This record gives sequence, C-alpha cells and structure tokens, in this order.
Amino acid sequence: MTTLRLATFNVENLFARWRFKAGVDPAAANSRGWIVDQTLFEELGMDDKAITGAAVRELGADVLCLQEVENVDTLKHFRAQALGGRTAYPYVAGVDGNDPRLIDVAVLSKLPITRVRSYQHLMDPAAPTAPLFSRDCLEVDIEVGTDQGRSTPVTLFVNHFKSMLGGRAETREKRERQAGKVMDIVTGRFGSELPGDRPFVVLGDLNDYLEADADGGSGIGRIVNWDQVENVVARLPEGDRWTHYWDDGEDYRQLDYILPSVSLARAAPHTLPEIFRKGMPLRAVKYTGPRFPGVGYAKPKASDHCPVVFDLEVRQPVA
Repeated sequence: MTTLRLATFNVENLFARWRFKAGVDPAAANSRGWIVDQTLFEELGMDDKAITGAAVRELGADVLCLQEVENVDTLKHFRAQALGGRTAYPYVAGVDGNDPRLIDVAVLSKLPITRVRSYQHLMDPAAPTAPLFSRDCLEVDIEVGTDQGRSTPVTLFVNHFKSMLGGRAETREKRERQAGKVMDIVTGRFGSELPGDRPFVVLGDLNDYLEADADGGSGIGRIVNWDQVENVVARLPEGDRWTHYWDDGEDYRQLDYILPSVSLARAAPHTLPEIFRKGMPLRAVKYTGPRFPGVGYAKPKASDHCPVVFDLEVRQPVA
C-alpha cells in the first residue's frame, strides 16, 4: 500500500487582487461585470496570506483541496510566493464556478492529476434559473503510484456547499439538494451497487454541522452518514472535532469534512485525522495550543477554518 496524505482547507478569500468589503451584496457589486469600485472592494495583498502559507507548508499534504480560491492564476501566484513554487506542488486543478464573489474550489497536488470534471453547469431543480452548486463539485482523479511501478487512481469530489448566511434553517434545503446530487455523481461514476468499494473521497467545506439546534437539523446528514463513506473526523473525541470558529455565536463546529469511501477508510482503521489550529485567531480561545508567529486577536490569521488532513492507505491495483 501507498500512503496518500490528503487535506482540505478553506483558505478564506485567497484573492490576489480585491476582496468585497463587509456588508456588500456580491451579486450587486458584480452586476456590471468585473469592474472594481473601491467603495465596494478593497485591495488585498499577498502579505495577508503569509500565515495561510505557513499552515499549508506545515500540513505537508501530498494533495491539498482548497475552497475560496479566486482562480488558478491566483493559486499559482500563492504557490510561488508562499509554498516554494512549482516544485512543491507541480499539479494544479481548478475551474471557474458559480460564486458571485468569484471564489472557487481547487486542488494542489504533488501527484499527477489525470482527470478533471466540473459540475458547475447543473441547475437547481427547486429554482431552475439558479445553479445547484454554490461553487462547484470538482471531480479530480489523482494518480497514486505504488512501490511496484503500478498506479491507482483516487477520485476526489471537492465541494463548498451553500453557506448558512441568512439562517441555517432558511438555507438547509439547498445543502440537502447539493448533498444528494454529490451522492448521485458518485454513484454515476462508480455504480449504485456498493460504490464504497472504490477509491474515492468526498471532501471540503460542507457549511453545516450534524447536531440539531434551535434552527432544526442538519442539511448534510444524508451524505456524511451515507454508508458508503466514513466521516473520519468522528474518530476524534467529540470535543476535538471542531474545524471552524464563529465569534458571533461563540460556536465551535465541524464544517469541514473528509469522507473517504468505506474501502479506503477500512484500509486505515486506526489512523486519526489531524486538525491544524495554529493559524486560528486568538479570539478562538477554546484552542490553547501553539500558534504561528504574527497571529492576531481577529487577524491576521490563516483562515476562519482549520485545515483537516488524513493519511489514506491506497492499495495497489489487482494484476
């Protein structure tokens, strides 16, 4: 078997040029196309992402799945400025998606990317003039080599579901439809009869948690609890599973998920995921461990999300 170190990380507005000011409706700001109005945007320097780069370097992932990337060119610039350049991650995948803020999902990989497919064209059956995926479900095949010279493709389905902005209850159904469609995409690729026997991983920022609260139940339970995958973060003690801090509600929740197929999960039955919190702002007081130099009370920080990493054990193909 070959170990594949896989990570997901919402890098929070990895923009090279501009970011929307707080309280601005992205759709209204972008109504005339990409014309920058400095009453609505402010310039963002790459220095703001130095701590994000430190977090990525410390992860040491072979494959890094990202959310909130402006575009592939921005990601390549970040790679050059913060990660050591092309030699660190030779392979990059990303497709412009649906978000009006122009944030996309993307992949950096040390291993060859052999297949990329976007689903950003799918329309929402509940609102036929609107796209189903808020950003995209990016399907990427990674070629994982073995010590005998053969390779196994591992398929990643990289997601960034509808946020809870506007209310968890009010946005739940959109996430439910997105989760259901991802399951359809997986079964469409691998068949409806035990797709979990195949090497794939659903991962990303699913923008919801499993626990019910005053706003009701979860919008992602269907996919996270699907018997063809495993939520490997659940291998950690309950109090250690949080990946996101929201200061308005003092909430520490798991919003970020790595869901390997059951066959991949069973190949590493005792492996625990790692959640890196060294880039979290000081206001996230639940975390009392070390932080990167320069992290501030609210900012600078790596992100409002913690990267999650898991070591998969990939079996060589049967001859």
